Amino acid sequence: MFKVYSFPETQLNISHDSVGSTNFDGLGVDSVQVNMSGDRATNEVAADGGVMINKIIDRRGTIAITLQQTSPVHAFLMRLFNYLNSQVTPTSDFALTKVYINNPQLGDIINATGVAFQKLPDKPYQAQGQKITWNLLAADITQS
Repeated sequence: MFKVYSFPETQLNISHDSVGSTNFDGLGVDSVQVNMSGDRATNEVAADGGVMINKIIDRRGTIAITLQQTSPVHAFLMRLFNYLNSQVTPTSDFALTKVYINNPQLGDIINATGVAFQKLPDKPYQAQGQKITWNLLAADITQS
C-alpha cells in the first residue's frame, strides 16, 4: 500500500474571533511549515552513571506560511496583524489566533492556539511578484 500526498487537498484555516477567518484553499499559498520549538525530553547523568530522564510538556512552536504577495490570504493576515497591533485592540485579543491544518491523505491534523505574529514579513518589490513568508509563534501545537 502507498500513500499519496497532495497539498491542494490540505485544509488550512486561520481564525480570530474579532477578525474572522480564512481558508487557504489554493489562494496563492506556496507552503506551510510547522516547527516544534521545545524539547519533549532531557536527561541528566549522575556521578555514578545513572541516567534520569525528564519528561517535558512543551508544545510551543512556529508556523511559517509562504505565499504570493498578491494572495487573499496575505491580505487577511495583514488585516489581522494591523488589528492586533492597533492601540485600540484589547491586549486580551493579542494571542487568540488559531491555526488548523488537516491533510486527510497523511492523516495529519494540527491545531495551534495562542498564535501571535512574530513580525511583519519582509516585503520584496521587484519586476515580478514575489513570495513572502509570515512567521507565527504558537503557544500550543497539538498533532494527531
